[in-house]
Amino acid sequence: MNWQIELADSQATVALGRQIAQSISEALCIFLHGDLGAGKTTLTRGIVQGLGHQGNVKSPTYTLVEPYQLANWQVNHFDLYRLADPEELEFIGIRDYFGPGQVAVIEWPEKGAGMLGKADLTITLTYQQEARMAQCCADTPAGERLLNQLLSERSISG
Repeated sequence: MNWQIELADSQATVALGRQIAQSISEALCIFLHGDLGAGKTTLTRGIVQGLGHQGNVKSPTYTLVEPYQLANWQVNHFDLYRLADPEELEFIGIRDYFGPGQVAVIEWPEKGAGMLGKADLTITLTYQQEARMAQCCADTPAGERLLNQLLSERSISG
């Protein structure tokens, strides 16, 4: 299942993240693809804040992962851009960041190839002149449920 949406600016990107957060009902792994500056961290900010975080959401470029313990979820935001070798993920205990009650959002997942499981939802952000385009692809039944929920809520709210 695929869905595509144009995002006029960073506010629209955050809003999409918040809408995704509203549709999360089970543990998920979300892969984010896109060039530098395409809006991956901005989208993650919307997801994390939409799940209840009341502060800044920064890119964990140097720490690899930034965990957010929220009321109902443990959100783990990964940025693998500077990862030299996928094996490094073993040193941070990568398997501990997935499971019941956890949402993983992973920027640059291709850098962790072989060490990461399958994404439930893959989002690719691309430039469209001044705007961005988000292509969402459900890769598992959990991803399909999220995308179906997101699309049903969008049709109700416009």
